[in-house]
This record gives sequence, C-alpha cells and structure tokens, in this order.
Amino acid sequence: MKMKSILETSAADCHPASVPDYIPLPELRALQLQRVQAVVARAWDHVELFRSRMDERGLVPEDIRILDDIAKLPFTVKSDLRATYPFGLFASPMKDVVRLHVSSGTTGKPIVVAYTSDDVNVWTSVIVRCFAGCGLHRGDILQNAYGYGLFTGGLGTHYGAEALGATVVPTSGGNADRQIMLLKDFGVTAICCTPTYFLHLIDRAAELGVDLKQLPLRAGVFGAEPWTESMRKHIENKSGIEAFDIYGLSEIIGPGVACECRRHQGLHIFEDHFYPEIIDPESGKPLPDGTEGELVLTTLSKHAMPMIRYRTRDITMLLPGRCECGRTLRRMGRIGRRSDDMLIIRGVNVFPSQVETALLQIEGTLPNYQIVLTREQGLDQMEVRVEVTPHMFNDQIGALQGLQARIQSALDHVLGIRVQVSLVEAYSLERSQGKAKRVIDRRTS
Repeated sequence: MKMKSILETSAADCHPASVPDYIPLPELRALQLQRVQAVVARAWDHVELFRSRMDERGLVPEDIRILDDIAKLPFTVKSDLRATYPFGLFASPMKDVVRLHVSSGTTGKPIVVAYTSDDVNVWTSVIVRCFAGCGLHRGDILQNAYGYGLFTGGLGTHYGAEALGATVVPTSGGNADRQIMLLKDFGVTAICCTPTYFLHLIDRAAELGVDLKQLPLRAGVFGAEPWTESMRKHIENKSGIEAFDIYGLSEIIGPGVACECRRHQGLHIFEDHFYPEIIDPESGKPLPDGTEGELVLTTLSKHAMPMIRYRTRDITMLLPGRCECGRTLRRMGRIGRRSDDMLIIRGVNVFPSQVETALLQIEGTLPNYQIVLTREQGLDQMEVRVEVTPHMFNDQIGALQGLQARIQSALDHVLGIRVQVSLVEAYSLERSQGKAKRVIDRRTS
C-alpha cells in the first residue's frame, strides 16, 4: 500500500489509507527492522563512541538480524552527550546540518542536538500527526506559547502546525496579559504550552474578567513537563477545553515522539521513527508490555545525530492492546515521574508527583509548587512552597492559616513524613522556559 506523504495530507484526510499511524503491524515491524539496521550501521560508521562500545561487546552491525536483537546494543545516556560536547555524537558532516538546538539544562555542559533537512521534515511530519490525532485541522488558529530559540518546543510545534495548514500565532512564553488578549481577539482555537503555564493563564484570565469558556478555544496540547490526570481535569474544568498530552525530548527530536488522540487511552508513539522499549531501571533488562519501567528510545530515521537505546529516565509502560481509534501504533502511559527524581527524605521515598496529587485535593491552591531541600544538623529538611489563588492570598490571615493546615494534613497523609509548608503568591515560583522548577536541593554533602 503506497501512502501519501504526511506533509501532503490534511487532518481531514487522516484515515487508514493516508497516514502511517494505521500501517498493518507486519509492515510496521519490517520497516522498524530495516531502519534499526540502517541506523546502527550509520552510527557504527560515523560515531566513535558508539563504535567503541559495540567493539567492547564484540558486536558488529550485521549482528542485528531481528528486532529483539536491539537488546544487545549498548545504552546511550545523557552524560554521553555532555562528555562529547559539542559535536562528538554527530553522524553527519556540519555542511549537512541545518539546525542546532541546545537543552535548557542549568548544570554542567548543555546538550547539543543537530538536524539535517530530512530530520526537520521528519520532525514536522510527526507534529502534524500529533495535531491531527488531537482533532486539529486546516483553518484552526493555534497559539504557540512554547519557548522559541534554542529550546526545541517552539520551533518544533510551529513547523508542524504550519504544515497542518493551521494559522500559527507565535507568541512564545511570557506576557500573560498579551497571551490572553490574543486568545480573545484572534479567535484562537488551540494552544500549545506547558501545563503549568496554562494554569497561570487560567488564573490571569479570571483576574482580567475573561471567561475562557466563552472563547473559541477548544483544545490545548501540553507537554515539556510531567503532569497528572488530576491536573488535566483541573484544566478542563476551569477552561472548558480538551487537554492533550504530548511527549518528546530534545535528545531524540523534540516534541512529537508521542501524543494522545481524542480517545485519551495513552500516548501513541510514532514508532516508525522512534523504537520504544521498557527496561528495569536497575538491571537494564527489557520488560514486557503492561509492566512499568524506564522508557528507552532508539531513533529510526535521524541522520545528523542518531540515538541508540537512549535511556530517557522517564517511568511509564507500553500499554497492551490497541486503542479504540484504530491506530496500530503502540501506546505508552502518561509520564508521571522519572527514575532519577525520587527524593529520599529521612529514609522515606518521596516523588514530586505525590505533592501535586495532594495539592489538587485542596481548594484554594494551585498545582504549582516547589520543593526546597536543606540539611540542618545532619538531618534532611523538606519545605513545600505552594502557590495559592490570588483571592485566597489576599484573604484574611485566618483563612490562610486554615488553608496551610489543610495542606499540611494532606501532605502528611500522602508523603508519610512531616514537611514544612509555605504559601506564596500565584506564579511567584521560579520557572524555566515555562516549566515549573520543582526541586531546589540546597543540601551539602
């Protein structure tokens, strides 16, 4: 079956005969094997680090005969990108590289990622497929409030939205009042940003007397940070939109690795371009579908900077069965936490997502918080700073004290340890590229 190029396909055209999302499984597996073999050969030929690790295992590209053989290959981790900064993992000469992006990390060397023109086209195509799955189409007006520049979010979604045929309003992040003005004045029908930034827009719109439920806005595509099902319900109840989860990471391509469809039964992985595995975070051994573990991704069509078995540190599972939408692509569960974000406080394991779960149960708080870790006399201390609604923050002292007590009780119950609770003004906590900065560790070794 010959398929039309996704870049020639409108969202209205997105049915089994037109896009790879519905490719029969035998054809998909054959395509994946062909592409795995090609990307391994490319990395072997052009990336010294990968070749040396293959040599250590006594492997050559010809040893990859079936898809399961991918488990023989060495992992790639984030420190590899920093250790080879800036161009040590490139498999294409610089004359073929048309774009560089840099991660928004704040510690150590940044992570540099590269794209050939073909890589940009693949990136554009998967974003088109994301938006089509969310029900967006030609004629939609999409406000793109992801950060532009070195961050992959803005330009990645921008190119895909234009290829879809939507009208793009490239606001980038910040300036909430202008964002809300444009949402209203331009008749915006969809928005892309981090979920915590949209929460801020919800609150600011209420302060300005703008009812988001009365606007044409009907969909939000949110990513770049983990968020919970409770936050989705909060967003949808407050704004009246349908909220979609999009997943990606700069090391692989940027946003567009996976996205929900309108059935909301998990995120479809565009596995004709990104081969997924779930492994045990401790042993590194592959786990079966339906078992929670760490997501590992291999790029199947990346030329400039192929990633082989990249350990994302994101904890999820591959969901068994097929989505009701009919797509044959495998789905993964929502990313709720990372294998490296667990905090051990006085012998108790704490995940930031537990704090969010507790806060969403309390009226008057926003699901924006920050965990500050300190050490006093050799004992770890944990402070949870919680943003509260403007109305509540300006209320009487007694009301704030009551709110603080309710939060304290909820956190005690969820976490199993006593932590300090501090109430702060809405949107006063530090963010980077619109992402909430969840943990500040001020402990000294």
